[in-house]
Amino acid sequence: MKIQEADAKSLLVAQGLPVPAWEVAYTVSEARAAAVRFFGGGATAVVIKAQVLVGGRGKAGGVKLAASTDEAERVAGAILGMEIKGIPVRKVLVAPAADIAREYYMSAVVDRAARRVLLMGSSEGGVEIEQVALDHPEAIVRHHADPMLGLLDYQAREFAFAMGLGGHLKTAVAIAKGLVRTMVAYDADLVEINPLAIVRETDAAGAGVERLVCLDAKVTLDDSALPRHPDLEALRDPDEEDPSDREAREAGLTFIKLDGTIGCMVNGAGLAMTTMDLVKRAGGEPANFLDIGGGARSDRVAAAMRIILGDPKVTAILVNIFGGITRGDEVALGLIEARAQQTRDVPMVVRIVGTNAAEAAALLEQAHFATAGSLDEAATKAVAASRGVPA
Repeated sequence: MKIQEADAKSLLVAQGLPVPAWEVAYTVSEARAAAVRFFGGGATAVVIKAQVLVGGRGKAGGVKLAASTDEAERVAGAILGMEIKGIPVRKVLVAPAADIAREYYMSAVVDRAARRVLLMGSSEGGVEIEQVALDHPEAIVRHHADPMLGLLDYQAREFAFAMGLGGHLKTAVAIAKGLVRTMVAYDADLVEINPLAIVRETDAAGAGVERLVCLDAKVTLDDSALPRHPDLEALRDPDEEDPSDREAREAGLTFIKLDGTIGCMVNGAGLAMTTMDLVKRAGGEPANFLDIGGGARSDRVAAAMRIILGDPKVTAILVNIFGGITRGDEVALGLIEARAQQTRDVPMVVRIVGTNAAEAAALLEQAHFATAGSLDEAATKAVAASRGVPA
């Protein structure tokens, strides 16, 4: 689950990382009020950033500077009224503009091969790190955190020196350790700061100083761990989700959209993978991975069918159910209900075995569903039906 920049910054602040002040505004008047407060605090300009979960905000005009409250109001109005890559901008982040002396990159990610948190950094920040890795792989510094102890002090110091942050060693060490701590605290897949910047500021005595701060933040959370963090569910951005993904999540279904034409509804991840393999062997391409789970009742089956039919590329549907906890007659009732609500006629092939399979077969026969006795037969019939051959 991706979260907005402002929310990501909040998670960093909660872990003690240095993040400059900011405010979130949903209206032009709120943006103006935030600008007034920042200008009153000594800022010479403010930055206004669209809060959408897409890249290229700056190029699309979603990140702009304003040198006065009136200009901040105009800029906020323009950004709040725009769409970036089809996503409407509903809120903006307002913050004092930073006087940047140098930009860096720092992130923590899950290294699944090593089964550890990997800390990465580069002295080339503020740009796409993927391009840096391609053009200058030697510019990427990498350190694995200990799975039990986290990032140790000596590792953090080595990491900071390797990035050229010896002049801000104490802060750099704290940020490096804080990124790993954030990963663990919130079950994140990625915590990224780009740019991590040395900024010029004026202290209370009026003297110029430089500080290392986190200017931007990107955090991706592991959806599977959200039950352990119920408060983080509120950070989900509904505009970021595909409507079918959102409906599947709300219905408790595991759904992944693919590029084929054979919609698949199965109970159990392993059976779903096998079903998709046999569809391909029969000459077709699966349109999705959809696992209704164990014990699925008719309402969940109907929801699954709506999601599959929501894909206009689907030309046939294969239902493969092995009834253990799941009752075959409940699935059959859900299929009958779903077909009664269909807005378009898509051929369907059903195979149900296991618990209450006989009852399911009677219901499906009465409702005139095409059925199959084996999975190979079901896959062959579904592929044929997708090509206009009666099942």
